[in-house]
Amino acid sequence: MNLLVVDDDGLIRDSLKLLLETEEGWSARTAPDGEAAFRLCEENRPDVILMDIRMPVCDGVAATKRIKQAFPEVKIVMLTTFTDDAYIASAIDAGAEGYLLKSTPADGIVERIRAVGKGAMVFDKGVGLSAKKTAAPSFDALTERENEVLSLVASGLSNGEIAAKLYLSQGTVRNAVSSVLEKLELRDRTQLAVYYWKNST
Repeated sequence: MNLLVVDDDGLIRDSLKLLLETEEGWSARTAPDGEAAFRLCEENRPDVILMDIRMPVCDGVAATKRIKQAFPEVKIVMLTTFTDDAYIASAIDAGAEGYLLKSTPADGIVERIRAVGKGAMVFDKGVGLSAKKTAAPSFDALTERENEVLSLVASGLSNGEIAAKLYLSQGTVRNAVSSVLEKLELRDRTQLAVYYWKNST
């Protein structure tokens, strides 16, 4: 697997590179900011990028949006110290497949990179919706169909893709998503994805 570590802290970049390259068949390059990351993507497309958020020249969210627009097949996981809902939402809106904290254990980072490589979205257990950290509604409130739709939304599929996968109309999927949002008291698909991965792992 070809990886790219993007962080303005040289020690973190080098440490992550060493960690990742202990995995058989994995190679890692590094970049100090989003602009350099984009140039490296042009030269040699990585499979997965670990992207910091706050960096000079070009921050992680802007870089994620730019890279996903040019190279949509590249998977991007934010790796940061920030747990703010606004950062999480902006990163996922930009196209990121995951949001991890730098406090995540090394084996946890490796495990989640593997999951992202297989098409999943990943979130650190320390990442969640601050307003929902207590008395969160249960998945038990959902029907079997709604649970299916929720898991596919959390995996990043669009309504059209979910409809095709479950042999449903897009209208039925839209209604199911709306019902899930109402039952779980969430605002949008971004919150659904964060809620699902925080509470199902």
